[in-house]
Amino acid sequence: MSGLFYKPQDAWAADFIPFYTAGRFWLFYLLDWRDREKHGEGTPWYLVSTADFVHFTEHGEVLPRGTVQDQDLYVFTGCVVDGEDGYHLFYTGHNPHFKALGKPVQAVMHAVSEDLLTWTKIPEDTFYAPPGYEPDDWRDPFVFWNFEAKEWWMLLAARFTEGPSRRRGCTALCASKDLKTWEVREPFYAPGLFYTHECPDLFRMGDWWYLVFSEFSERHVTRYRMSRTLAGPWYYPSGFEDTFDGRAWYAAKTASNGERRYAFGWNATREGERDYRPWQWGGNLAVHEILLAQDASLAVTLPETLDVAFNTQVPFEFEPGLGMLLDGQKTATVGATSTFGCAVGGPMPNPCKIEATITFDIYTRGCGLMLRSSNDYETGYYIRLEPHRNRLVFDSWRRPVDIGHMAELERPLALTPGQPVTLTVLIEDTVCEVYAGGRVALSARLYDHPTGKWGIFATEGVAGFHDVKLYTRT
Repeated sequence: MSGLFYKPQDAWAADFIPFYTAGRFWLFYLLDWRDREKHGEGTPWYLVSTADFVHFTEHGEVLPRGTVQDQDLYVFTGCVVDGEDGYHLFYTGHNPHFKALGKPVQAVMHAVSEDLLTWTKIPEDTFYAPPGYEPDDWRDPFVFWNFEAKEWWMLLAARFTEGPSRRRGCTALCASKDLKTWEVREPFYAPGLFYTHECPDLFRMGDWWYLVFSEFSERHVTRYRMSRTLAGPWYYPSGFEDTFDGRAWYAAKTASNGERRYAFGWNATREGERDYRPWQWGGNLAVHEILLAQDASLAVTLPETLDVAFNTQVPFEFEPGLGMLLDGQKTATVGATSTFGCAVGGPMPNPCKIEATITFDIYTRGCGLMLRSSNDYETGYYIRLEPHRNRLVFDSWRRPVDIGHMAELERPLALTPGQPVTLTVLIEDTVCEVYAGGRVALSARLYDHPTGKWGIFATEGVAGFHDVKLYTRT
């Protein structure tokens, strides 16, 4: 049985570059050993493929890093396309040592292959940022065939050389007839909002185009904008939010199998493997399915193949914890008027999936699921619906800092008294993925409390928990 949230052995994965063909998703990714003394400096591309996001085939290194004298000491993010003469891979060549030599730190580079496994670099196709763009921020090429213009277009994460420093980010545009020579055009999207637009991605669903990018100036998240044409204008979605997940999920790019589209990001680790420590670059693969909402905004949900991977239902009975517990086994009511109330379902298996449909009254300040709680409820994690704020948050108890939940682990979610909300939670080791209301996802890490009991809770109100189920994998 393989792990659900892929990571390479003795290393970590960052920036997945998905490509779909022949019934499989080919997931190129940036491998980080986090051990320069043992493995040396630089980042190569590795490859793993999967048909279901549950079982993975490792193909090893496919695009090696260069030397300290080469542009591509770090092989950073890019894309793979199927051209008439084989597969083409475009990537970022990054060498931080070049800055002291007066050379550009970043460039767009090119490689070709006949089988997706063996790649030949073409150094002479390398090109750099032109005047007007910063030479050290010219990266993450995303290439697609523009049927209307009958040419290849490339989107890039770039920055202007003028303007407020933290607002110079833009999505640059290049065009080509042959996938070798590129002409820099007017910027594709330049809102003057962010430091940069990392890992651009573009796709069409229904009547709209969707531009996906990741930024770290206002918040460290993956965002999207939408337009009816490639020429723009690019609108903020009409729904609650322009993001797919929170702080712990980043650098997402998408791919479709022709029927469904998925977003491939990474669930970030924390320094020292401790809660509340700074987030790190890279982690484990986390895949969300992208849905088209009625208002043309995008929603995310749990991929079906991951859902059914939890194939063994675990029996349980709720036992009263604090507050008043009514009803019984698969349906329970926690009454906690003016206080905190909870009930426990027993020890948490690892891995596990917990499902629940939750309703609450007009007075309820919070309700949801407890994870890895201690017997005295003094430690543990909480996935909490907050109706008065219309949001979902991830929290721990006790908190070491004076905030209402773990910083940046929150998602906007419309919550109405009496209206049921579904929660589905997947947990494997330290990785936690939450899906709520059939619309939002929230990624998190569970470090400080590796074991404990799971349960349900309510704060200052009454919450009903219906069709509660616990699953594991065999």
